[in-house]
Amino acid sequence: MLFNSYEFIFIFLPITFFIYFYLLNKRLVVGAKGFLVFSSLFFYSWWNPIYLPLILTSMLFNFIIGNSLNDNFKKIKISKKSLLTVGVIANLSLLGYFKYADFFISNLNSVTNDNIELLHLALPLAISFFTFQQIAYLVDSYRGETGEYDFLNYALFVTFFPQLIAGPIVHHKEMMPQFASKWSLVKNYKNIATGMFIFSIGLFKKVIIADQFAIWASAGFDNAVTLEFFEAWATALSYTFQLYFDFSGYCDMAVGAALLFNIKLPINFNSPYKALDIQDFWRRWHITLGRFLRDYIYIPLGGNKKGNFKTYNNLMITFILGGFWHGAGWTFIFWGFLHGFALGIHRLWKTMGFNMNMVLAWFITFNFVNITWVFFRAKEWEDAIKVLKGMAGLNGIVMSDKFAEKYASLSDYGVEFGGWLVHINGNKSFTWIAVAFIITVFMKNAMELKDTFKPNIWYLIYSAILICYTVSNMNKLSEFLYFNF
Repeated sequence: MLFNSYEFIFIFLPITFFIYFYLLNKRLVVGAKGFLVFSSLFFYSWWNPIYLPLILTSMLFNFIIGNSLNDNFKKIKISKKSLLTVGVIANLSLLGYFKYADFFISNLNSVTNDNIELLHLALPLAISFFTFQQIAYLVDSYRGETGEYDFLNYALFVTFFPQLIAGPIVHHKEMMPQFASKWSLVKNYKNIATGMFIFSIGLFKKVIIADQFAIWASAGFDNAVTLEFFEAWATALSYTFQLYFDFSGYCDMAVGAALLFNIKLPINFNSPYKALDIQDFWRRWHITLGRFLRDYIYIPLGGNKKGNFKTYNNLMITFILGGFWHGAGWTFIFWGFLHGFALGIHRLWKTMGFNMNMVLAWFITFNFVNITWVFFRAKEWEDAIKVLKGMAGLNGIVMSDKFAEKYASLSDYGVEFGGWLVHINGNKSFTWIAVAFIITVFMKNAMELKDTFKPNIWYLIYSAILICYTVSNMNKLSEFLYFNF
């Protein structure tokens, strides 16, 4: 089920909300939690019920391992470290089988000239997210940082529907105290108003902004054979803003929906396109994934404690694995490599004591992110090369014929005049890009607006207008990009 669907907005969300708080009002706390778990599993299985046993088995397995690591089951005669290793390998094996099996088979076929048949497995929804979340739970249990011995509470931690499908990747210690708090068991009208406000912003981002940019990004990446200079830049920037508004819109809706139930999810976005360096970008973009990579990969590898060479090596490994987590393809791995390399360059730059003008620092950071998104979006290497060649002007520069008379001298430098942005819908795409640039770089983000929110009539009218306008434009459903990861 999609957040941007009529079923979710008008049926699932209100019914779940009212029944949950009705049960709480009757002091049926266990029944309310059980209903919320059931609703979350229904929400998950709406997509494809065949994978419901998969998430249930995964939850049961990790609950047992986690409790064992907490010394709750004393009869298991195995060291905690060995048990953690078994748990992590089992989770990664499950993820690897469904997400990476065909990738490894196809590469093996290329190297050995064999013809092993691909499995063509459909990727179970949210497997990357609930796998990482449960690996973090196992590691935290090993460290003695969890204390949850009730399967219903654990199931609620894993399946809570606002964050189940595409994050944020939450820690056990962030969620369970909230579900246990007595203040979460009664309706909080300020939280309800704030949640609706944030949800309306996220819905608008996805349906009105991201889905419009998706049209131009797909036209350039998937349909065009070649792209001239302006078309290529419009294509790349369209995807840069599509991805931002798509995923940040999802996170806003997740935060808003969770607030209806008095649950505060961690912030996952903090205006990443305002970043002044690549490290700052990763402190702002997909924050909970960055936290996971830092706490469970980078630091265990040694972090920055074992000399410069080891530090750069750890950065590279962490971000290559982060790229591979996003998708089973060499373009994702290369995207991760580029970010790992950039973080190494940034660290070296800071170590040498250099500084840079803020505007120039922002310009370099934004364009690096924009260019590397090309590899993130491209389905094949050829698609990435096509866009990058166009961005470099290797396929020519075409300006609108209305400029032909005024700038005729540019013809001497290879500039042509004629059809303007034939593949990317002319001036409209650049107008939208300019507006998106202003929103993402100069305006407050949804979480900043949440902090200043006041439940008054003006905010109510604003939220109602956003929701009504967006719902009236939900003429076609589109998945969130991170559902594919």
